[in-house]
Amino acid sequence: MGPLLLLTSTLLSSWRMVEAQPSFTIKQITMAIEPGTDVRRDTNVTVKCQAVVGIFGQQALSRAYTIYKDGIVVYTKTTSSSEDLVYPLPQVRVSNTGKYKCKIEIEGKQKSSDPKKLTVTGLSSPVLRLNKDVFSEGEEVIARCTATEETGSIIFYFYEGSNELQETRVNSNQAEVKLRLSGKGSRRISCDYTVLITPDSVKSRKSNITTVSIQELPVTPVLEISPRQRIYEGDRLNISCVVGGFLYNYDGISLFLSQGTDLLSRGTTKINHSMTALAKDSGEFECRLEKGNVAKTSTKNVSVTELFSAPTLTVSPAEVFQGDNMKLTCRSANYASERLRKEEVTYTINPPGTQLVPGREVGVFSGRTLRYEFNYTCTAQAKGIVKHSKILTISPKVSVSVPKILVVGRVILGRPFQILCQSDVGSLPINYTLLKKYDFLNSTTVKQPYQQARFMVTIQKPDEINQYMCEAQNNDRRNGELSKRLNATVIVPLSEPVLTVLPDLADIAEGDNLYLICGIKGTPPVTFKWYHSGDVQPLFTTTSNKITMDYQIPSLGSKHSGTYYCEAVNIANNIVRSQLVTIDVRMALWKKGVIVASCLLVVAVLVLLCVLRFRAKRGRETYSPPATQASHV
Repeated sequence: MGPLLLLTSTLLSSWRMVEAQPSFTIKQITMAIEPGTDVRRDTNVTVKCQAVVGIFGQQALSRAYTIYKDGIVVYTKTTSSSEDLVYPLPQVRVSNTGKYKCKIEIEGKQKSSDPKKLTVTGLSSPVLRLNKDVFSEGEEVIARCTATEETGSIIFYFYEGSNELQETRVNSNQAEVKLRLSGKGSRRISCDYTVLITPDSVKSRKSNITTVSIQELPVTPVLEISPRQRIYEGDRLNISCVVGGFLYNYDGISLFLSQGTDLLSRGTTKINHSMTALAKDSGEFECRLEKGNVAKTSTKNVSVTELFSAPTLTVSPAEVFQGDNMKLTCRSANYASERLRKEEVTYTINPPGTQLVPGREVGVFSGRTLRYEFNYTCTAQAKGIVKHSKILTISPKVSVSVPKILVVGRVILGRPFQILCQSDVGSLPINYTLLKKYDFLNSTTVKQPYQQARFMVTIQKPDEINQYMCEAQNNDRRNGELSKRLNATVIVPLSEPVLTVLPDLADIAEGDNLYLICGIKGTPPVTFKWYHSGDVQPLFTTTSNKITMDYQIPSLGSKHSGTYYCEAVNIANNIVRSQLVTIDVRMALWKKGVIVASCLLVVAVLVLLCVLRFRAKRGRETYSPPATQASHV
């Protein structure tokens, strides 16, 4: 029993594994378009989708077919039949043009065919119909354009002659629009259409031409203005704008009365408008009649004579300073003497409360200038007409302050330097004058904030520096402001260098201490340098606030003999050199005594030796021994 159960279990397991494995394969799918891919409209076209599927056994499979046109699903069908899928396109139109593709899906597996393009040519001629043949000017025309039996997305175009009037896009084969035709006479109306296909479009032929007759609107605008003769400011203008002619129905008619871009009034059949004439009203008035898109106009020009001109406000003097007296004059230059006397015009200053007092003369106001910028206007008035001047801005200038005078950089005697004159306060332009002992030297005018008044001068004596002053002036009606005297340090270049030697040149001997004293004239601090001829580097360098310095050479020896000099330089940067001084270091006195004593001792020894030798020689010559002794010997 056990082996049998084991065998049964094994067989069942094998059967389930076979059931889990795929029992089909989609080998290929193809698509055909019959009778062809290029056809004329009204052709019956069939799209066939054929799939080759390999099946294990006799099982029936559920096949899901999808047909696409330009990537959009146009047909789906699910079937268990192995027969080809057929998608009919009866009596095709241009809108059926596009790329078609077929896809099959079985139990999650899918396969698609290669795309094929169907091209349909031929469009029906459009048909145009109008609601009537005779219209009044401005009346709407209802036009309907039909593309018989066409499908898809269509744009319809409507024309008057060759001019396009309107277009509209629809998803049906007809479009209806309302047209407004202007002007009287006959008009030729037509239409056509365009079928939109991806990615192109196909345009139809023109429709039939329909002629319509447009009758002129039998009404016109009538404009009347009184008075008709010469009009002066202040006169009353009466203007009427009415409909002239006759209509059975005045519905939809509008009247507009305007002057330039200003709309004065509006109505239906009549407008009455009254206004006080002003000079600015000179120009063209228009009466405009509108009905639908029809517009008719009537215009008239009106010339209004000025009663008096707009006033002009002026200030005297033209240039004022803070706190100065000023006079404002308000005047109208022109008058219509036949209508107005000059004395009838009154003037006022604006704004009120400016503390300006009217003068004896009409239109003249006096007062003091403010300390800040202020805007004034004036008003002229007569017979109810009021006119204003333009704004007069008065910017009071600030008087110049006492200038400062100073030097730019260093002042070196005998060399050019700059003097700067500058006032901390004052309106430009400012005229600066340089004075020396109150005598004029030079002047310059500063006109821009970044400018400076600089003067180039040269002095030959240090005390000249205090003789300079400068004057600043920016108001011709006042004296200028005088600065203090210039105070600055004057640097005197070095001169007359002298090298002095201590002790006296004739008394310099070995072992002495030598002092080289360098003296100059000029402004300290001074840098002194001492040199020994033949040496590039100085023996000693020092800077001092004195004009005389010394350098000591202790314990002189013969090596210190030679030529010496000194150099000096200060801020003026002119190097001066002293005269050359030759030092001859003599032998010390004790050395001279030793040399003399040594010489005397040598002479004495030589004399002694000579004396001793002489004596010895003489003694041998006077002594003679006995003969016997001599022979014996």
